Amino acid sequence: MSVMLKGSCLCGAVKYEVSGDPQRFYHCHCSRCRKSSGTGHATNLFVANADLVFTDGKSLLKQFKVPEAKRFTRQFCSHCGSQVARYVPEIDGVVIPAGSLDDEIPIKPQARIFWDSRADWSCDGDTLPRHAEYPD
Repeated sequence: MSVMLKGSCLCGAVKYEVSGDPQRFYHCHCSRCRKSSGTGHATNLFVANADLVFTDGKSLLKQFKVPEAKRFTRQFCSHCGSQVARYVPEIDGVVIPAGSLDDEIPIKPQARIFWDSRADWSCDGDTLPRHAEYPD
């Protein structure tokens, strides 16, 4: 299923469009996602065969990669700090922070990942599958 999704940052200066196949939609409870989001988990949509185009504010984009992390990078607006979509070469796809989307997501969250890293106070009460790390 190929879709077109539009998103933006909090201040609206950065706008993007992603077209591709939404394949995975996870709530991640790893410590990096918790620190990055300031909440109990980050919710990300993984889009395969994707094209990512920044329609506004590309010059405002900044990235932070945790040096020792294999895949963890944050792309964000340098004005407001909110995360936006980014291309991830290791998976040859686009990761979209779900909260940055302006459009409805065509699939529902599929799992909670890095569950064993979850903070005790974090959400717990749905029936989503739980994985200690990335699912197979």
